[in-house]
Amino acid sequence: MSEAYDYQLLIKHIFESGHRYAPKQEIVYRDIHRYTYSDLYKRVHKLANALEKLGVKKGTRVAVLEYDSHRYLECYFAIPMMGAVLHTVNVRLSPEDILYTMQHAEDEVVLVYKDFVPLMEKIADKLETVRHYVVMTDDAMPETKLTDIEYEDMLRKEKSTYEFPDFDENTMATLSYTTGTTGRPKGVWFTHRKLVLHTLCGCIAMSGYRSPLRLTGDKEVYMPLTPMFHVHAWGIPYMMWLMGYKHVYPGRYEPMMIAKLVLTEGVTYSHCVPTILQMIVDNMPEGLKFQGWKVLIGGSKLPEGLAKRAREKGIYTMAAYGMSETCPALTGAFFKPHLLDLPEDEKVKLSVKTGIPFPLVYVRVVKDGMKDVEPNERDMGEIVVRAPWLTDSYLKDPQKTQELWEGKWLHTGDLAVVDSEGYVTIVDRLKDVIKSGGEWISSLTLENLLSLHPKVREVAVVGVPHEKWGERPVAVLVPMPGTEISENEMRQYLMQYVEKGTITKWAVPDRFIVVKELPKTSVGKIDKKVIRKQIAEQFGK
Repeated sequence: MSEAYDYQLLIKHIFESGHRYAPKQEIVYRDIHRYTYSDLYKRVHKLANALEKLGVKKGTRVAVLEYDSHRYLECYFAIPMMGAVLHTVNVRLSPEDILYTMQHAEDEVVLVYKDFVPLMEKIADKLETVRHYVVMTDDAMPETKLTDIEYEDMLRKEKSTYEFPDFDENTMATLSYTTGTTGRPKGVWFTHRKLVLHTLCGCIAMSGYRSPLRLTGDKEVYMPLTPMFHVHAWGIPYMMWLMGYKHVYPGRYEPMMIAKLVLTEGVTYSHCVPTILQMIVDNMPEGLKFQGWKVLIGGSKLPEGLAKRAREKGIYTMAAYGMSETCPALTGAFFKPHLLDLPEDEKVKLSVKTGIPFPLVYVRVVKDGMKDVEPNERDMGEIVVRAPWLTDSYLKDPQKTQELWEGKWLHTGDLAVVDSEGYVTIVDRLKDVIKSGGEWISSLTLENLLSLHPKVREVAVVGVPHEKWGERPVAVLVPMPGTEISENEMRQYLMQYVEKGTITKWAVPDRFIVVKELPKTSVGKIDKKVIRKQIAEQFGK
């Protein structure tokens, strides 16, 4: 038997390394609270002591319902480092789905921000596995029959030292649920090993690979705009902690608070879905321009038109790609070294592509029989992936797991093409591609082209049933403030791309519908399922 220390890849090693490197670095929560890495370090130990007294041990499921805050970051560390499981509850799901996910996870302890206490009170009698509730608040403890335990008061009573144990790196660390767009939410879980490797490779890609969003400055300031309940805020809080950068947490997403924090705290790096970026760009006062705010875009395709409008406001963007099932990092629109001298317009086009793989990630685009597509940007197939941090299974769902991992490659359900340089571009979801008269029409390609029209603020293209052709595309448009869009204008606009050979005439939508806003999912993506239903109700199809 070896005498050497059996070094397991555990989150506690990320925790120790970040604190050791940057003990005096700041963490800011809204305009309410600021403290240092050393302060958080002590509070994480206090939290572990407190949770242990509530019966939390290895394997205990601990649910958190909270906005993006310093408290959430404390939970990111303390709960899994004890060997327990951090269940990041999606607070934007319906109450029915929140109840389902908490029952399915078999949560035993719940840390809940005061805004969500009324929700918990309504479903508490159905949460039979829950033994303790702890209320998080920025001010006074609300009156509730759930508990008399308040988070800050609980921590004050504890000592600031705790011996986080060693255990197998393949121990479950976190659990979250998909948004359930095609049925009940599915549980995806990640081990310590997966999260550590994801963090390390993310740091390499973000600081080493060339891109418009490369971390190069000594004074980078990080603020997430992807909810911390959503796949660990894409895992970036762990990366930023390890690299010793300043963190800013906005709490509940409010445009004015976000803008205030960006300006007063000097935020340089964020990440969000396109709809949040759209909200920021639309609400910026005339004449205001950020000084190179870098914003990573994922969740859905970054339209080229939005990327250009953001650049005009001093916001530099880059597309990235991943899924709830993949921890999530898979690809980013990084610049290969020999492409660094491309003209600026070409770099913008490159930066909105799905991109090339992160370190240690393998990405293929395949057709029937797992045959790779030709790298000609026309041959279309499904993205399948391998990486050391992908979820091994859906929790308690062997059938869906088998479908996910068919042929030992994780199947994403995303259709894509590949260019001669190996850059992947998603053209649609398998469930969203429009199958019309034997031809596949990419809704994302049409959305990208329409986004470049100066009058178009947001756009979604969906397929609607057609008796003769199976499906036909319909475009739903939100105009820029103070402008009007006509159907003929949009049709003529797309015809120029038909003449260029970018799209076929057959791909031009049959109908253009103008609306005030597009429906969104719980994580801010455009909800095409709802759009299809609305069109069916309006036009009887």
